[in-house]
Amino acid sequence: MREDNGFSTGSVLMSFILGGIVGAGIALLFAPKSGSDTRQMIKDFAGDVKDKAQHYADDVKEKVSSGLDKGKGLYEEKKSMISSAFDAGKEAYVKEKEKMSTESQEENA
Repeated sequence: MREDNGFSTGSVLMSFILGGIVGAGIALLFAPKSGSDTRQMIKDFAGDVKDKAQHYADDVKEKVSSGLDKGKGLYEEKKSMISSAFDAGKEAYVKEKEKMSTESQEENA
């Protein structure tokens, strides 16, 4: 049986990515290059990280939106089914009540 420690797959993945970013940043700072080269590498790296983070955020938004749409559709479908079943039960009750009333009147006559 799998034990849930309260960490979602997304949070573990994001932690891994952030750890990689921090490690790469430290590696760039200790690289034997000139200051201007290192600053340019950090600037380029930061731009790449920003783009990847934006792409990841867009993917998450799309998946959440898709999940919400599916949930709404399922809710509406089940709501319609329950409403139809309720209406059918109500109709059957009315018919049975009328039948019982007719039978009762026939017995009294």
